Order: sequence, then structure tokens, then C-alpha cells
Amino acid sequence: MLWAAPVTLPMMIAVQEISDRTALATGESLGGLIRRKFSRKPRIVIGILVVALLVANTLNIAADLMAIGQGMELLGAGPDHLWAAVAGAVIGLTLVTGSFQAIARVFKWLCLALLAYVGVLFVADVDWPDLLAGLMGLQFQWSWDYLGLLVAVLGTTISPYLFFWQSAHRVEEMRAEEIGGPRPVALPDRNDSLARQKLRAARTDVFTGMAFSVLVMFAIMAASAATLGQNGAQITSAADAAKALEPVAGPAAKALFSIGFIATGFLAIPVLAGSASVGLAGLLGTRWGFDRSPRNARVFYSLLAAGIVGGVLLALALDDPVGLLVFVAIINGIAAAPFLIVTMLVSGDRKLMGAYANGKVAATIGWGTAAIMAAAGAVGLWTTFTGQGS
Repeated sequence: MLWAAPVTLPMMIAVQEISDRTALATGESLGGLIRRKFSRKPRIVIGILVVALLVANTLNIAADLMAIGQGMELLGAGPDHLWAAVAGAVIGLTLVTGSFQAIARVFKWLCLALLAYVGVLFVADVDWPDLLAGLMGLQFQWSWDYLGLLVAVLGTTISPYLFFWQSAHRVEEMRAEEIGGPRPVALPDRNDSLARQKLRAARTDVFTGMAFSVLVMFAIMAASAATLGQNGAQITSAADAAKALEPVAGPAAKALFSIGFIATGFLAIPVLAGSASVGLAGLLGTRWGFDRSPRNARVFYSLLAAGIVGGVLLALALDDPVGLLVFVAIINGIAAAPFLIVTMLVSGDRKLMGAYANGKVAATIGWGTAAIMAAAGAVGLWTTFTGQGS
């Protein structure tokens, strides 16, 4: 499935740039713009979808907490359930008490830990001709197992929660600027030179971020195939991964995978907990933001706490993070199309977006991605309800 990495890159760039531009053009989150764009009945339907997204994100949080715990256990640090609970408490406390600037700085440095997966490629015995064949799509399979897992891959790259997170992250970044005080200053309210500079910097941020994401995606898939996939082992936990890694990759790859598990979990959980909380708070017209106190953003922090506490409880009760991650990824693949359609309708509305509404390129790639995700969603529904996929 390695061919999926470069194929998804333009889709990821387009979708994230569109989500980002909605915030830049209006100074509002995607949830708030949905509230402005749609009448009461459509908002209720979208609200139900966001609540479902919150539930899916909670399952994803549980899987990531389990991954953190099992990564620590893989390093010999102690029981996985204990570390899962500790990680949940630390992340929750940091999100409630930390400022947006501090959280953003931690995220940026923590992203470097994901290069551990790239490091695996240098310590494992990679079959480079086989890798090239996979990258060119020569190993594509017309089977429900393959297609079901492909939906999961698409669900992790074109994920609905990322649309809400990208716009919210940009609004919070704009709030933190010296210009305009605590209120974000939208592009139309800046002079032309500053607006162009801001838009250019934001696009560079998104493009490089998505390129880094695809590089890590490529490394994860290639490294897993070169190590865990060599003997066809069934992997449901970090312990299974350790057993499979030892004979083919040695302690170096084992340590690098552990670091990757832990870093990925710490990066994903705040995004998962925050995205749906931001979306629903904005949709309800209530305050949100990590720089606001819990007293001034009660709905936002209540949803945030519910997601993290629910994730911790599930992490303590379940023990198959890999299976849970695949299941949630398929759910995200199914849910992506409706949220993409909503995002495209918002970003194409000139009353909301003005001169920053979608142009031809953004509209073409955006709607094309929505069509692809609609097809993926249909496959995901079929494999989920018939049991014919992985």
C-alpha cells in the first residue's frame, strides 16, 4: 500500500489548506462558520455527526493511550495500564493549564520524535526493489481485505477531526499575534501586504507539514513491512511487536518503534480531544480555546475532559490498540465525505469568505477528494457490515 503515501499528499495539502484558509479569511473556527452558513435543521444533522466524531475520537484516544503505555512497557519502564493512565492525566492537565503558545511549542519539538520511524529504515534489512514496486502500485490487490485496509489508510490521512483542528489551530495562532489584541484579525482586515505575507506563511506551514506527515507515513509503512511484516506475525500489541522485531531487527528497531509509539500518542491525543470539542463548541456558539480558562469556556473544556477521561477508562479496559486504531480509521474514512462536503460548501461561500473563497484549483481538488472519500466510505460501510474486509 506504499503507493497511497504520495497519492494522498495533494489531497491532504488541499483539504488542510482549505480548512486553514477558512480561519484566515474570517477569524472564526470551522464550527462557528458552519453555524453561520447553515440553518437550524442542517446544523442539527451536522451536530449529530460532530457528536459521533467525538465518540470516535474517544476510541482513538484510548488506542493512543494504550500505545503510549505499551511503548513504555516495551522500553522496560513498567506496566502499560499504569503508563496509559499517567499519560492521560498529564495530557489532560497540560491542556487545561497550559497556554496555546506553550502547547504549540511542545508539539513542534515532539514531531521530531516521529523521525524514529525513518531511523528504522536504516537499521532494518529493507528490500528496496520490493519497496519500489509497492511505491509504484504494482502490488495492488482487488480484495475486500485490501480495500478495507485502504479505507483505514485514507481515514488516517483525510480525517474529519483534522479539518476542525486546522482551522481552530490557526484561529488560536492568530489570537496570539500582537496585532489586534486578543481577537484574531482576518485577512480582509489587514493591509494587502500583510495579508499576502500571512497567507503565504500559512500555506508554507501547511504544505511543509503535510510533506513531513507523508514522509513519516512512508517510513512507518516501509519500516513495518521490513520488520514486522517479514514473518507475517499477528500484531495486536507492543508486546507482539517486540517479539516479532527481535529476530529480524534487533534492539535498535525495538527502541525506535517504542519511541514512535509514545510520541505519536502524545501528539495525537490533544488533537483528537480538542478537535471535536472545538467543532461542537463553535457549532453551539459557545467560547472555546486553550488560552481561555475553564470558567470562560465551560462547554469546550467539559467536552475535552469527557474525551480524555473516557479514553483513559477504555484504555484500562481494552488491550488491542492496533485493532482499535484500524477500526476507528475505517470509521473516519466513512465519515470524511460528509464533513468534506460541509467544509467545501463553507469555503466556497463568497459571502463568508469574500475574495478568499475557493479558486478553481482548490475547488477541483477539494471536490475530487470528497468524491474519492465518498467512494471509500461506501467500501468502508460494506466491509464493516458484511465482515468481508480486514
